[in-house]
Amino acid sequence: MQRIRLRYTKRGRLRFTSHRDFQRAFERALRRAEVPMAYSAGFTPHPKVSYANAAPTGTGSEAEYLEIALTEPRDPQQLRELLDESLPDGLDITDAVEARTPGLADRLTASVWELRLDGVTVEDTERAAAAFLAADAVEVQRKTKNGMRTFDARAAVAGLEAAPAAGDRPGQGPCAILRLVVRHVTPAVRPDDVLSGLRAVADLAPPVPAAVTRLAQGLFDEESGTVTDPLAPDREAVTAAPPKAAGLAAAPEPTGAGSA
Repeated sequence: MQRIRLRYTKRGRLRFTSHRDFQRAFERALRRAEVPMAYSAGFTPHPKVSYANAAPTGTGSEAEYLEIALTEPRDPQQLRELLDESLPDGLDITDAVEARTPGLADRLTASVWELRLDGVTVEDTERAAAAFLAADAVEVQRKTKNGMRTFDARAAVAGLEAAPAAGDRPGQGPCAILRLVVRHVTPAVRPDDVLSGLRAVADLAPPVPAAVTRLAQGLFDEESGTVTDPLAPDREAVTAAPPKAAGLAAAPEPTGAGSA
């Protein structure tokens, strides 16, 4: 059985696709691309697809990951192209590697998010970010199926900085970009939780909902403060593997055979 790990996106209007909707679309793409999927056992077999830490509905993402199991070997890049052609624009397969190392989900320990704050100045955003980072704890509330839950949003935040929006915006009003690095902890801290925290500590309240996009997710490097590519270990394993022989090895001469 071959395992392939894929990176995919949720862009544009497809950011409003729920995880369940994406699952249905992806399974249709597997059938269209005639991928030799491995299936689970039991009365209702389903394709062996493992999804890892999907982004919340309504947020865009450049870094979603999943793993599929195949019954026949396939070239990862050719498979990526076939699946990408079978999915709607906005749900794009951007990378594929053969799984050579264990624990993809264990390597997704942090995310990098970009929040576009229309109607908010960079100066106000910088002041709010500084107040948030200076706080020992920032308690926020979120409604769950068990009622309202209060938790600290500050401890999970490893980085928070403001920047001006790219491009010229004459007559369009202020706009700030907030770059956020969040560790994956329990309970999960989401970008909207951080926005609630910014409102609590600095009264920062964008007049319109923020456009949120996940730029990356992977292992968090404490020394550099960056999030690394979770597929890199699989690429390195392929590079380190000894090359396959181009043909059959020469057979040893049979002992005791005479020659003319």
